[in-house]
Amino acid sequence: MSAATLERQFRPIYESLDNGSNKSAIVSCNKILKKYPNNLLCKALKALALVRSQKVEESLALCDEILAAKPLDEPTISAMMHVLKGLGRNTDLVAMCEEAYKAQPQNEEYGAQAFFAHIRAGNWKSAQQISTKMHKQFQEDRYLYWSANDPSTATSMRTLLYKLAHRLVTSSPTPSYLSADRFHMHLSILKELALYDEANTLLESDVGKAICSTSLACSQTRRDIRRKQGSFTEEGARAQERIAEGDRNWLEFLSVLDAAFVPVALSQGDPSEGSTRQCRENIEKARTFLADIANKDGAKNRAAPLALVDLEHRAYKHGLNDVIAVIGSMEHYFTQFGDKACCFEDLRGYLEPEIASSERWRAVLSANQPSFESVDTLQRLINVRKFQRHCLSEVEITVEAETARGVQYLSEYMNGLALGKDLPVTELQPADDLALLAAHAFVSVWTLNGSQDALCNAATLLEFGLTKSRMSFLMHMMLIRIYRILGAPALALDHYRAMNVKRVQNDTLSHLVLSRALTFSLAATGDLTYPTECLESSQIYLANAQETSDFVVRAFTSERYTQIPEFIEFEDRLENSLQRDVVKLEHVRMRLTHEQLHTDIIDMELIELKFIFDRLHQDNRDFVILPNYQPACRPTFNEQSLMFGTSCGLGWLWSFLKIYIRAFQHASDLDETVEEKLLIGDRPKKSPDPETKLPLPERLAIRKPEEAAELTSEELRLMEWATALGDWLEPHHNYTRPPPHVVLAEAAKQTELKTGLPLRGVDLKALNDMNGHSKKDEEAPPIKEAPELVVKFFEGMHTHFKQLLENNGSPSRLLHAATITQEAYILLAVETLRFKTPSVVKIHKLGNLATMIKDIRQRVNSIVKEMSSELLKVGEAEGTVDRRSAFVQACVPVTLGQIDHDFVLNIAKNVTDARKKVVEGVAKGMAKLHSTHSQS
Repeated sequence: MSAATLERQFRPIYESLDNGSNKSAIVSCNKILKKYPNNLLCKALKALALVRSQKVEESLALCDEILAAKPLDEPTISAMMHVLKGLGRNTDLVAMCEEAYKAQPQNEEYGAQAFFAHIRAGNWKSAQQISTKMHKQFQEDRYLYWSANDPSTATSMRTLLYKLAHRLVTSSPTPSYLSADRFHMHLSILKELALYDEANTLLESDVGKAICSTSLACSQTRRDIRRKQGSFTEEGARAQERIAEGDRNWLEFLSVLDAAFVPVALSQGDPSEGSTRQCRENIEKARTFLADIANKDGAKNRAAPLALVDLEHRAYKHGLNDVIAVIGSMEHYFTQFGDKACCFEDLRGYLEPEIASSERWRAVLSANQPSFESVDTLQRLINVRKFQRHCLSEVEITVEAETARGVQYLSEYMNGLALGKDLPVTELQPADDLALLAAHAFVSVWTLNGSQDALCNAATLLEFGLTKSRMSFLMHMMLIRIYRILGAPALALDHYRAMNVKRVQNDTLSHLVLSRALTFSLAATGDLTYPTECLESSQIYLANAQETSDFVVRAFTSERYTQIPEFIEFEDRLENSLQRDVVKLEHVRMRLTHEQLHTDIIDMELIELKFIFDRLHQDNRDFVILPNYQPACRPTFNEQSLMFGTSCGLGWLWSFLKIYIRAFQHASDLDETVEEKLLIGDRPKKSPDPETKLPLPERLAIRKPEEAAELTSEELRLMEWATALGDWLEPHHNYTRPPPHVVLAEAAKQTELKTGLPLRGVDLKALNDMNGHSKKDEEAPPIKEAPELVVKFFEGMHTHFKQLLENNGSPSRLLHAATITQEAYILLAVETLRFKTPSVVKIHKLGNLATMIKDIRQRVNSIVKEMSSELLKVGEAEGTVDRRSAFVQACVPVTLGQIDHDFVLNIAKNVTDARKKVVEGVAKGMAKLHSTHSQS
């Protein structure tokens, strides 16, 4: 085939793949393969289209065929890289690129692809070997620096490899200072090897100074080297020169402050009189220097005045001055910058309890009279209110006082709205923080008396605030938390979607709506809102797996070495994200309420959950972004507004993984041998935690107090029940489970029926020869009575549910109790799935066990049906006029100014309708599950 003909025939395939028309690409490939059945490029493009069409089994056979042929042409290798990345077969990708490079060692492009393949797979040592070989072969300096990168080196080997990297960099014919990134890498190597004299020579050169003045990364590395040397005084003097020249980097001011306190900071035990005297002299010099800079800058820059506050605070902590000096510096700062939105955040860290409670500081705040003449005076008032609230003592925090403060903040907010009446709708109101303060006050009331009336007040005033500031993310986030507590998840989800969360924010913020999402899920009725939200929020992890390694490759190609560690950390944190796996587990919990229980689902989810169980987890959830204007002596808003008072952290994830892995393991016929044969792609890297080396049954049996601390009382009951149920049925599962060769033979037959191709790596004939030897030698385990905990669990949950009803428990708490009961109902179905088959019961003589399970199921069926009916009544009551009237009556304190009766009534309607929808939906879902599982 000529090159022109080749291009003409393959162009439609590339266009189809670019446009996402995978079916069209497959059809075009098949036409070409009829004429040229051995064309590897066409096979590779077809495999790519099959992978993108989710036809994995068919693509696997093509992949194996292409890899066996060891392709050498660049288009085929490029296409296969996309295919193997999509299948997660990084090992095969590395092998293919290395084979191509070995076959054509003069091809620099193939060498680079082999290097990048190892980078994508995390094989840094092999990548170093290739880059070193490429430097010797092609005499390119950049390959030296490629080989000097290795963020995954074990600590024991790190020094040795840094010495090797140092030798490579210093042997380069071109100096490192020709590029800021190369210079940064050189400095980093010297820092790790503690070669400070050599580093100083580089840093003190004119070129080194010039690079550090323009590169923040090099400047920070230089600063770290100075600190490791203990050259605080010299660094402080250099920082003073930089500041005098106009540099206002806060890190330079910190260097000045660190230098001032060196005599007492480095002394062992109590500092001597000489050290103290020297430190006082340093403080006085620093105070004079910073005061001069502050006078010079005026109100243009706040770095020097804030450094003066920090100086006095450090002196106070070292016992070198009194609290009056600290308050004086804070008063000066507040006088100068009290009309800036950042003032409160700047000074909050210096408000020690003795400062916050001092009469002088309170007098400073009370001296500022409320004024709404301008935005500046309004901002000063807001800062005063924030400081006053932060400094409240326990005795000042009562229901009456907090209610009065909430009304006061809201009244001042109404007065401040006039200053922003002409702003565009995309702008925030200058008075918004007063609305946030008012909401914090009412949330505080709720924590004191437990009445949800206060939360209704907070929700109403925040909803009003959003009519004035549509883009206020802080108000949206507070409302998400409040509505979840109130049992109005639809409204919480609306506010989450209004934030327009994108990309990596799905990892940091999705916890706001997806933590314990099963509580509000209506998947059992066919409403897939929450499962869909789980899938959408998980797209960032797929993108990370496909894209971030490419960013690392681009950083190497363009020699942006300072970016490489950040990209690698970013990829690692997303790949091992705690929230990713919490969302995955929530999706599994919801999926089982919607889809029919089938071994295919159980097998697939079992493998994925076991991968999660082996993974090292990084918690990327952002809680700091939530506003917090609660008093320092009280829990933060985040802690107060956590639904059920606990967060779904690593302990929660571990607990539910143990529940579901064990249940799926009992219901599945897969074991480690079968999994290995059926696995597509490479296994994820295991956590270095020694616990992962224990056998899986031992790990599943471990119970830790820190894990239980993250569970609600209902979840803890579920954990104990699931453990008892598993212990009771496990011997019978293990005995009746078919041998691995039988399972593999069945899997091979199903694969061949589905794709027309045999299962990879499985000899069907050998397996069929073994089928005559599948009878087990051991005796059947004795059948024991069901543990009391297994029998009584559902009755206990029903009693707990009735108590919540009698005590007018919140809808969210009622739903939590109901959905945990529902979850146990489904887990019971999973655990007993194997014993529903009459042939299994008959062959293994499990009649008595099947009878006991049937008795338990009959009891459970009646309880689930009754709970569903009771929940339905609660839902009907939520939609009544009386409930709306009660909401409106509860909001009397905030019905002032522009918040009128009609506005409150509309909020009441939205909240009660959302409650009614979710409560009735969960009730109907339980009824549907009852009809499904009671008949099976």
